[in-house]
Amino acid sequence: MNIPAAHHRTHLAAGWSLVVLAAIATLAALPYRSFDLDRFLVPKELALHVGAALALVLVIAGGGEQRRTKLDVLFAVFLTFSVASALFAPNHWLAARALAISVSAAFAWWGARAAAANDARDVLIRGLAIVTVIGAGTALAQAYGVSSDLASLSRAPGGTFGNRNFMAHIAAAGIPLLGYLALTARGMPGALMAALGLGVNAAALVLSRTRAAWLALVCCAVVAVLAWLWRRGTMWRDASARRGLVLIIGGMLVGGASAIVIPNTLDWRSDNPYLESAMGMVNYRKGSGLGRLRQYANSARLVVAHPVLGVGTGNWAVEYPGVAPRSDPSLSMETGMTSNPWPSSDWMAMLSERGLPAFIAWTALLAGVALAGLRGWGRLDLPLDVRLRAITGTAVVAIIAVEGAFDAVLLLATPSLVFWASMGALLPPPEALSAPAPIKRGRRALLGLLVLAAGFAASEYSALKIAAMDAYSAGQIGRAASLDPGSFRIRLRYAQLMMSRGSRTRGCEEARAALALFPRSPEATRLVTSCR
Repeated sequence: MNIPAAHHRTHLAAGWSLVVLAAIATLAALPYRSFDLDRFLVPKELALHVGAALALVLVIAGGGEQRRTKLDVLFAVFLTFSVASALFAPNHWLAARALAISVSAAFAWWGARAAAANDARDVLIRGLAIVTVIGAGTALAQAYGVSSDLASLSRAPGGTFGNRNFMAHIAAAGIPLLGYLALTARGMPGALMAALGLGVNAAALVLSRTRAAWLALVCCAVVAVLAWLWRRGTMWRDASARRGLVLIIGGMLVGGASAIVIPNTLDWRSDNPYLESAMGMVNYRKGSGLGRLRQYANSARLVVAHPVLGVGTGNWAVEYPGVAPRSDPSLSMETGMTSNPWPSSDWMAMLSERGLPAFIAWTALLAGVALAGLRGWGRLDLPLDVRLRAITGTAVVAIIAVEGAFDAVLLLATPSLVFWASMGALLPPPEALSAPAPIKRGRRALLGLLVLAAGFAASEYSALKIAAMDAYSAGQIGRAASLDPGSFRIRLRYAQLMMSRGSRTRGCEEARAALALFPRSPEATRLVTSCR
């Protein structure tokens, strides 16, 4: 992409906006304990929407040539089917929230790719790698006794992610980024800093006991070994790469061993918790492994019933109780609804919520990104650092894909921002489907306005949800319901409150509104039945 030198600063600013907002997303959390999941997720979504939209607007304002690639087409197809699925979803509030994350992820990808092509590549790679270390550092702080209202005690050590699995997914994705920095560092100080970051991430991963992240790192190691065998010996001719490889191994071994031997405040029930997790890494006969298999089998019934558009973008939790028995471990014994708002798999969520066409486009997109990295690594005519970036991108895809088979990863804001911004920075420029052409000023203005409008709408929704949580925590439940009318929890609680105070008319209105959001909720059904 050939852009005049006068516009390079806007692209550099785009890169910095992605890095800064990724750091904010990592650290952002709220003290409202009544919303133990959303108090972590919603502020991170706000950061994603602001950062992605700002970055893309900046690169659009910077001008340059338009490049339409096969990967862009696949992303557009995926988003198109996601929009169609959202239009027919039973709960449009959940659909809008999930769709906004997907759209902002695309903005981050396009913004990072353009920014990386114009002086911001190093800013993005270094910044995103540091962001993963910051996230892992908050988990280590919690594990070693630092208490905060912004951390959850129930899923420690999650740090500012509120869940140890969420933290581990980011920490694992940062391993290839830090490895790249160690391999390409020009001096020993930079290489040592990368090794230190690897140690922090490795320690946090060990303490997390997140088997999906551990398995993902095993797959990443397989990718690295196969890549080395494919182009055997090319790295050993570079002294910096040899030094970096030693530091990568040393940093991870020291970090992992330190996490095991240094006493922490985590209250594990097992005498050998880390060995137990390692031995059960692929156990599907009992525990969470068996629970996931049952959940996948029941979710497949949703796919059979809704093959084209799924049950609705972000609406798995609305429809899953209709196909799962009450004994299903994914359902809460107290509420009769799902314990989590999404299935324990990105892949199953995409398939059951958005349908087969969207799932095929999504799968082809991730496969295309991984293949682009492999092709870049195989090109011996490219400089070693370019080839290392390419294979690093493939390694990150492998990690995210494996993690996403067992947990929600790219359904969440922070991993989406880190992953797609990393892909834009790491991968070689994709081959354009047509000759690149400059974007005319009028079209740039229109595109910029559309991106701003989408980013503003998504950001406003997240900001209103934060305001509603604040009002609810202050006892202003009616105001909270007006600020966030899509919150099932708030509307159900408001219905219960009004009925307890004798305001049956208002209480019944709120109960019907809550039931419309989750038609299979036993509690909302009971309240509405009592109104008849």
